[in-house]
Amino acid sequence: MKTTSDFGWFSIFRLGLVQAMLGAVVVLTTSTLNRVMVVELALPALLPGLLVALHYAVQTSRPRMGFGSDIGGRRTPWVVGGMVVLALGGLGGAVATAWMASDRTAGIALAVLSFTLVGLGVSAGGTSLLVLLAKRVDDSRRAPAATLVWVMMIVGFAVTAGLAGRWLDPYSPERLVLVSAVVSGVAVLVTLAALAGIEGRGAAGAAAAAARPKAEPFRQALAQVWHEPEARRFTIFVFVAMLAYSTQDLILEPFAGSVFAFTPGESTQLSGLQHGGTLAGMLLAALAGRRVAGVGFGSLRHWTVGGCIASGAALLGLVLAGALAPHWPLRLNVFLLGAANGAFSIAAIGSMMALAGGRGEGREGTRMGLWGAAQAIGFALGGLFGAALSDLARWLLGSQALGYASVFLLEAGLFMAAAALATRIAIQPAVARPVPGAHPGTPLPSAQLGGQP
Repeated sequence: MKTTSDFGWFSIFRLGLVQAMLGAVVVLTTSTLNRVMVVELALPALLPGLLVALHYAVQTSRPRMGFGSDIGGRRTPWVVGGMVVLALGGLGGAVATAWMASDRTAGIALAVLSFTLVGLGVSAGGTSLLVLLAKRVDDSRRAPAATLVWVMMIVGFAVTAGLAGRWLDPYSPERLVLVSAVVSGVAVLVTLAALAGIEGRGAAGAAAAAARPKAEPFRQALAQVWHEPEARRFTIFVFVAMLAYSTQDLILEPFAGSVFAFTPGESTQLSGLQHGGTLAGMLLAALAGRRVAGVGFGSLRHWTVGGCIASGAALLGLVLAGALAPHWPLRLNVFLLGAANGAFSIAAIGSMMALAGGRGEGREGTRMGLWGAAQAIGFALGGLFGAALSDLARWLLGSQALGYASVFLLEAGLFMAAAALATRIAIQPAVARPVPGAHPGTPLPSAQLGGQP
């Protein structure tokens, strides 16, 4: 039964707007500034690469951020605070990039500080946003809610990249700072408007306060979460899956160019095709746990396991592509890889939402932070690992096709290992605890149950 604390679709849409704003600031910082540093300023590509890696490394602070929101009992202050810090980091990154043209040392120093702020902002805002979804969305809506929020984030990426690209021409350092200031300012204002009153008072607020964990040191709380078998298994699963997911990021387009003789424009279109497949997979995974016209579409676990297996199979297809080029249907293969990736990622996010509050004792933020840190580490290592391994394999095997194929084969193995880990993760029903002062038999608001109906 729906309770007053359950989020309806409009509330989920409002959180999706916040996620889109997070994506808007991040894509401008990690993509546009990257291009300006390398092309307009002729700096080594290693510099933006290290800055992006820094923002991922800082996200190991996610468990501490989540713990802080657990102790406070409310999530929206952390989301708003995280967005403000992220906006400052994004604007600071643009100022730093413009400054590098006249004073490289000072500009790089400011960039290090700014990308650190970006990582902290994403950690605080993104973690607590997911916890809000986990606590306030019921089981039947988790997969479609995750799909809506993540699709809106992708829309935020696309719209910001398109508009910012138009506004930046003709390029000047002043224009770069102005565009960044506008994007950051809009992100903060939209976040404030979207979150106004969303966390609620009354029964939902009382439940959140009652669910606060007892005061204890962060390390002790983190140790307790790590010793939960399901939390530990899911952490390892997230790391392995994200490592597999991101390993091909930096090598797919070079593979298409060197083995299939794709032009730069064709390889860029191939990347767009993969993102289209990812979106299609996300939309399909929204059916997880639902019945339509009497037909069941499987559980979140089924879609997580199946998506990982399908991703591994698509990567095995890329292994064959290296041997059969140029006769292999590379575009179809890449689209299917994107679809499988999208399906497993949405199902995994839905499972994460269910697992975060399943024990019902107020550790949702700490758990979500732990999994967010595992994701960030997997992403940071995956891109560097894939690029370095492909270079090593090409040198050892003396063949570009075999070098890339060896990386795709390893990725396929990682996805199969992730699928095996996912089969061992059980989403337990939430533990019901009475709200203080409630009479026996009084229905509990779902926020008290970590989002379970």
